[in-house]
Amino acid sequence: MNIFVINSGSSSIKYKLFNGDNVAVARGVIERIGHEDAVVTHHYGNNRVIKLNQPVPDDEAGINLAISLLTRNDIAVIKSVNEIQVTGHRVVHGGEAFTKAVIITPLVKEKIKQLFPLAPLHNPADYKGIAVAEKILPNAVHVAVFDTAFHCSLPEKAFHYAIPQKFYKDDGVRVYGFHGINHKYVSRQAMTMLDKKRLKIISIHLGNGCSVAAIRDGVCVDTSMGLTPLDGLIMGTRSGAIDPSVVLFMLQQKHYNPEQVSALLNKESGLLGLTGKADMRDIAELRKKGDKGAILAYEMYSYRIKKFIGAYTAVMDGVDCLIFTGGVGENDADIRKLVCESLGYLGVELDEQLNKTAGTSIIINAAKSDVKVLVLPANEEMEIARQCRDLLEDLSSKS
Repeated sequence: MNIFVINSGSSSIKYKLFNGDNVAVARGVIERIGHEDAVVTHHYGNNRVIKLNQPVPDDEAGINLAISLLTRNDIAVIKSVNEIQVTGHRVVHGGEAFTKAVIITPLVKEKIKQLFPLAPLHNPADYKGIAVAEKILPNAVHVAVFDTAFHCSLPEKAFHYAIPQKFYKDDGVRVYGFHGINHKYVSRQAMTMLDKKRLKIISIHLGNGCSVAAIRDGVCVDTSMGLTPLDGLIMGTRSGAIDPSVVLFMLQQKHYNPEQVSALLNKESGLLGLTGKADMRDIAELRKKGDKGAILAYEMYSYRIKKFIGAYTAVMDGVDCLIFTGGVGENDADIRKLVCESLGYLGVELDEQLNKTAGTSIIINAAKSDVKVLVLPANEEMEIARQCRDLLEDLSSKS
């Protein structure tokens, strides 16, 4: 079956088309949706690529454009949209309602909508992407794959908050965790590369959003994000972990309203709040020029990651493998070096040359390092396609 995977963001859409052998025959990203100068990068065939700059007013236009490129005569990888049998959708927050991939129904969509307050930057965009794709691809089976599902294995001692339990029982307030699709993908890749099924892995996903997961033998036992994707590491525009009293100070002393506090912590903080830049590539350039804010941002960013490595090593009674993934994790050698410095007591030792020249899917630890250190490219779309295929095969076997 051909599986078309859609990963909708607030202003971008990533997509991939997988054939029956689970090989990506086309992929692309549409950025700056809603602007006159949207950027479209489409890959097809034997590493061929075309780039377009054109207005893409909304998600519907973006998904239509993606599908038109799949079927455009000169670069077609399929003849008709009817060849797309399955469409897989990344959905960030599944709450406790969704612990695995599901076929999308009106009830599923309603539950996704109910979870908007828990992922205000993501679930609305995911929901919109589903609605648009159902309209454009009415004959396909639509499947939702949830970022939170991988973390449903967290033990109670890890997912409860120390607040009155009525908030959990009545409102579902607990740790959910995110980036689960990619944490699951890269941990599986690591076990395959190292040819081991029993591994204590700390997976470090660093992009605009950042999270850490403690994974024992393929099962997640703790993770840094919480009720929403705001908790944990310092991110592009999100604060990460913060003393709740800071929020109370904003509300009581500075007279912010809840919406203003949410906007500040989700959209105006993190690297942006520290440096005025949200993209680590821009901050790297400032750091090279000796900018003190950029230097501090690098130190704070890596320090927070290192704290979680220490904590999760304690949780799992050891660590066998560190994984760096996501745009920053895969491409910023200085971050990897700063994180791994002073982890010698755990048996972590980088090979500096391998770290500097790391491409994709590479081991960058020194030969004498007791802990493997891997750089693995994120591939949420591949994992989404795999979960779609597994779900439908399972349903077929039961029918």
